[in-house]
Amino acid sequence: MIGRLRCAVLDCPDARELALFYQGLLGGEVECPDPALAVGEGSAVLCDEGGPVLAFQSVADHRPPVWGAPEQQFHLDVRVEDPAAAHAAVLALGATPLDGGEAFSWRVYADPAGHPFRLVRP
Repeated sequence: MIGRLRCAVLDCPDARELALFYQGLLGGEVECPDPALAVGEGSAVLCDEGGPVLAFQSVADHRPPVWGAPEQQFHLDVRVEDPAAAHAAVLALGATPLDGGEAFSWRVYADPAGHPFRLVRP
C-alpha cells in the first residue's frame, strides 16, 4: 500500500451549495472541524464519522459530466432502503433524474452541479 484515500473532491460552480446538497443526501457535517481537511475559500468539506469524506471545490468553468458518455469518469452509489421515498427526497434537494425506473435495482440522478449518482437498493 502506498497511501490511504483522504477524500474525493468534486469540482462544481458553488462548493458550499453542493456540500449542503450532499449533506441532505448523506448526512454528516459541512465544514467539519478536522484541520487536516480544511480547504479554504471556494471549497467545502462534508464529513461523516464512519464513512467517506467528500470535498467540493468551486471552479469558474465547471462542465458537468454527461451520464453514459465516454468522458464520464465516475459516479457515486448511495444505498437506500426505500427507493420511492429516496427518489422524492433527492428531487426535493434539487437532483435531476437521468436513468432507471421501477424495473431497475437502481436509479441515476445528477446533483445540482451535474455529477451523476445512483440510488441503489440493498
